[in-house]
Amino acid sequence: MISFKDFLNSKPLYYKEIDHNRIKIAYKRLKPHLNRPQKIVHIVGTNGKGSTGRIMATLLKESGYSVGHYSSPHILKFNERIWIDGENISDKLLEEYHKELFKILGEEISKSLSYFEYTTLLAFIATQDLDILILEAGLGGEFDATNVIDKDLSIITPIDFDHQDFLGNSIKEIATTKLNSIRNMAIIGFQPHKEVESLAKNLNFEIYLLKEIVDLKEAKEILAKIEKLNWGYFLYENSLLAINAIKLLGLEYNINSLEKVKLFGRFYPIRDNIIIDVGHNVLSAKACVEALKKRYNGKKRVILVYNSLKDKDFKSIIEIFKDYIKRVEIIPIESPRAVDIEDLKRELKRASIDFKIFNGIDKNSDYLIFGSFLVVENFIKKYLL
Repeated sequence: MISFKDFLNSKPLYYKEIDHNRIKIAYKRLKPHLNRPQKIVHIVGTNGKGSTGRIMATLLKESGYSVGHYSSPHILKFNERIWIDGENISDKLLEEYHKELFKILGEEISKSLSYFEYTTLLAFIATQDLDILILEAGLGGEFDATNVIDKDLSIITPIDFDHQDFLGNSIKEIATTKLNSIRNMAIIGFQPHKEVESLAKNLNFEIYLLKEIVDLKEAKEILAKIEKLNWGYFLYENSLLAINAIKLLGLEYNINSLEKVKLFGRFYPIRDNIIIDVGHNVLSAKACVEALKKRYNGKKRVILVYNSLKDKDFKSIIEIFKDYIKRVEIIPIESPRAVDIEDLKRELKRASIDFKIFNGIDKNSDYLIFGSFLVVENFIKKYLL
């Protein structure tokens, strides 16, 4: 039988069109063979899904629950996508679960599934005996592979423009497909667009707006903890969302466990002078700027190591960073979806931003590596490992 790694490598990462029925057919075949975690949480939104999920998972794990967190994409190794009780899943277990899943589904169905669809079902097997499973949606919500499973709570993180080719060109369209993933109870995080809250309130489910249920006394304690950890303000908001989600589920937590949270890739200081962030859209760029201002007290500009996929609003992103960077250093990435470097150069010239091609780190300068998981992965593998 083909190994898990080779099997995944045989699948394309991106599809122009997706058959939404094939995951339903595959899950229907798998479901009778699965146990169900006591609680399943589904996280949907444009930004903050990964950090909100990891904060929630860590707090629950530190309170004695067995917890799985399924997220995507990964930075260095696939194993990062399936986190169980504080550790990334091992290669050995991935092989075991792959054999089990392939046997249940059969060759025809297994091969027909996309990379993300197959690995989502694999995560269901890997986490089936845990107390809690936290699932991060990949793209959208309603038709996402993670949405085939029943859940106890949906968490809606900030919704903004992204993946318009798949989700629509208005906030109403984008929010609708994400909110349509709700099946039971949901908590709506702080939103940059008010219409998201209005749309959510019209749903015939148990809907809670984070801004209406926050305990202000506890929020002050959480903010103090976040400031002590030197996290950006966006991680304070994500912590509030994670903690209030735990409360809605009636589970235990301790805010002191925030100190145990590891957010590799989310405004993460990988060296004293190097911060990596896998953000790639306008909302992420704004959050990074706020975090930079806090970290350096508005007194220092960094070098932005950057590149973009062509479906991202790189023009707006570089304008957001413009007043907080010395220059942009363009790091090449290998992807058919990458923006043409000449287009990026032209936009940097138009914005009067100095730039050059990235060629390594100067130990006397401060850097922010930003643009996507691909950008961060390429940087780490070529320049840090």
